[in-house]
Amino acid sequence: MGTYAQAATCSFLYGMPLLVAALQDEGLSLVQAGVLVSAPVAGLLCTLILWGAAADRRGERLVIMTGVAAAAVLLVGASLTQGPIAFGLLLVLAGAAAGSVNAAGGRMVLGWFPVHERGLAMGTRQTAQPLGVALAALVLPSFAHAHGPYLALLFPAMLCAIAALLVFVFVLDPARPPAVAGAAPTRSPYRGSRVLVRVHASSALLVVPQFAVGGFTLVYLVAERHWDPEAAGRLVFGFQVAGAVGRVAAGVWSDRVRSRLRPMRQLAVASAALMVLIAFGAATGLWFVIGGFGLGAVITVADNGLAYVAVAEVAGREWSGRALGLQNTVQNVAAVATPPVLAFVVSGAGYAWGFALVAVFPLLAIPLTPVRSEVAAEPVLATR
Repeated sequence: MGTYAQAATCSFLYGMPLLVAALQDEGLSLVQAGVLVSAPVAGLLCTLILWGAAADRRGERLVIMTGVAAAAVLLVGASLTQGPIAFGLLLVLAGAAAGSVNAAGGRMVLGWFPVHERGLAMGTRQTAQPLGVALAALVLPSFAHAHGPYLALLFPAMLCAIAALLVFVFVLDPARPPAVAGAAPTRSPYRGSRVLVRVHASSALLVVPQFAVGGFTLVYLVAERHWDPEAAGRLVFGFQVAGAVGRVAAGVWSDRVRSRLRPMRQLAVASAALMVLIAFGAATGLWFVIGGFGLGAVITVADNGLAYVAVAEVAGREWSGRALGLQNTVQNVAAVATPPVLAFVVSGAGYAWGFALVAVFPLLAIPLTPVRSEVAAEPVLATR
């Protein structure tokens, strides 16, 4: 249920770039469309830590159910608008409501699994993002072509409404230990340590290639390769499904090597190399750029679950919701900035220079990932 609820919100949080072509048909420029499709993530940024704190105090089930139900209502409202300003404002509010799943959903999943299974469990849960985008890629381009980009939001609205119902019926919060009267509050994991800060920062850097590939593959294929939008959407669907499998594989890998951050750093190396390959393919127009996008859809998303587990394990039970909220906040700062900034660079200098610039960010993440500071995590969230 956590995976499905996250996929439902990701279908519009990160699936909006699939509507860029349809928004341009409405008269918007590439930069304007890039700003508009970032609106849900901008809303997400405002509430992630608050939703995490609510999950720490009130439980995961109530937080997730409330957020996805509100997102469904707001998306229906957005689908009925006619102007880009009202459309963007309702998308901001829907993204703010969807933030409930990001912190509370991860906390819930981690709460049911012991430490030696968390990589697999969180990798499975983190398939939600590529699966949500895959569903969006399968439906949104064709729906928007037939009915316009506004009514296309009825699809993620339906997914979110179903998620709210399923969470209400099926989800149980992990058991919590009874509070001890007079016990001192748990010390903040950010005091006296830079490990969490470095994980947050390196994760944010690695989001840039993820959203460069996820947000611009379809646009590149349509604008530069002259693909039909529906055919390009089907290809992106396949890439996103492959990315979901990659997240599970990365989680299993981290369980077996007993490390979250060492695989994360190795994926940063691969991500930088792939962005250079894609930039070269865009510059030369050679066929392998499409293969680069396919590999990028797998490699650039695989680190996300690893960082998520690492943050929860370092933060501990009492701080995991807030720490995961902050983790999502810094990641989504990068996510909300990437489409408009990359669109600006591409508009002025072309796709090759844009993708070459993106390669710098995973290069910076390599030394920043605190592999040497990683210790074997105690099962602080396992409650079974």
